[in-house]
Amino acid sequence: MNWPRALLTDSGGFQMVSLLHLADITEKGVTFQSPVDGKPMLLTPEESIQIQNRIGADIIMALDDVVKTTITGPRIEEAMYHTLRWIDRCIAAHERPHEQNLFGIVQGGLDPVLRDICVRGLVDRNLPGYAIGGLAGGESKDSFWRVVAQCTAALPEDKPRYVMGVGYPLDIVVCSALGADMYDCVYPTRTARFGTALVPEGVLKLKHNAMADDTRPIDPTCACMVCRTYSRAYIHCLVTKDAMGSQLLSYHNLYYMMKLSRDLHTSIIEGRFPEFVCNFLRIMFPKGDVPEWVCNAMEVAGIDISSCCSPFSSSQD
Repeated sequence: MNWPRALLTDSGGFQMVSLLHLADITEKGVTFQSPVDGKPMLLTPEESIQIQNRIGADIIMALDDVVKTTITGPRIEEAMYHTLRWIDRCIAAHERPHEQNLFGIVQGGLDPVLRDICVRGLVDRNLPGYAIGGLAGGESKDSFWRVVAQCTAALPEDKPRYVMGVGYPLDIVVCSALGADMYDCVYPTRTARFGTALVPEGVLKLKHNAMADDTRPIDPTCACMVCRTYSRAYIHCLVTKDAMGSQLLSYHNLYYMMKLSRDLHTSIIEGRFPEFVCNFLRIMFPKGDVPEWVCNAMEVAGIDISSCCSPFSSSQD
């Protein structure tokens, strides 16, 4: 790949959700129906680690049993215990522990008891880092932040805490306040393909007719190549007809996310993270209508955001 920076690979566990109609999950592993020729393919914890060992990523993920957070019943508990048993097989199969960091993944759905069992089981194994999995799958925001808060509070502070599949800027700021360190998501590029740009105020939909004659950049405060070079009107023309529009928006959105991450990290290092959060919320919610779940999460995180919240206006989402 010749990628000269840090690299993380996932285990294939997410396919249990995204390709569930093709998968059969047993104690041995996951049997997939090949989308190429229809033949069955078995992915075991051992095979997942061997593949990631060959790729050589700096961070590799244990194979976990993933279920949607909207599912209820005994399947949640079964998946959590699969994940705990499989982590031992992943550790045993890991041939490059001094070069690659194996992270375990906390499962347990929205059940705080199951999440606690999984956290304690993974921490007992003293792994290089820990991920919080199974979220961003359709659960309410109130349930989402509470699971993150529970897990980050119980995971070691001196090890990376990684919330998988989370990529909305607001979610990243909230989860960082709750103690998370790492994230991944296709959102910045996927939303770009639908003609949407990320801006400090939220999103800007370039496909809207109102953009057709707008000669301003996507974000006047952004220093990226796209904002320095092209107008909203030009990108509007492209996104309705040409793939180049999606590429330019992807470039801008990734730049936005990288700047957000840098600014967030710097504010923590310099001891002004609460001010960063308030400024972020003030710009995104200028009327003070910060969602109630954000207010509740910040209260648990010990961050006073009263200066950017209207006492009369608060939404659920």
